Amino acid sequence: MTSKRDQVEPSCTVDEHGVEAVRRPLVDDAALETASRLFRAIGEPARLRLLSRLAQGEMCVTELAASEQESLSTISQRLRVLRSENIITRRRRGKHINYALADQHVMELVFNALAHATERPPSASGQHSYSGKENLL
Repeated sequence: MTSKRDQVEPSCTVDEHGVEAVRRPLVDDAALETASRLFRAIGEPARLRLLSRLAQGEMCVTELAASEQESLSTISQRLRVLRSENIITRRRRGKHINYALADQHVMELVFNALAHATERPPSASGQHSYSGKENLL
């Protein structure tokens, strides 16, 4: 008679033929490091708030400082961090420099992060209570 202790539980990394499943990373280490830096840059609430404003359209430093009620130097420092990670771009317009989100990926990242943060746990029916981007910004 064998005891439960003698029985070997199947490993979750072995398929039905006894072959170990091999999973390759989705991306290389350099891409993982770049993505990690991106999340660190976005991960500060004041910088994320700037990104949510820029998701509405490009703005200059003066407009961002007024909307955030912060100094120009504080906003410029935050923008420098975001720009160093290619999260935002800048475009000269006369004497002003306008800032915008770098691309659609950044826009989706901001919207998805904010949507996830604002959704409620699923109801008993399995439906999410949040339906879209319209109330995020």
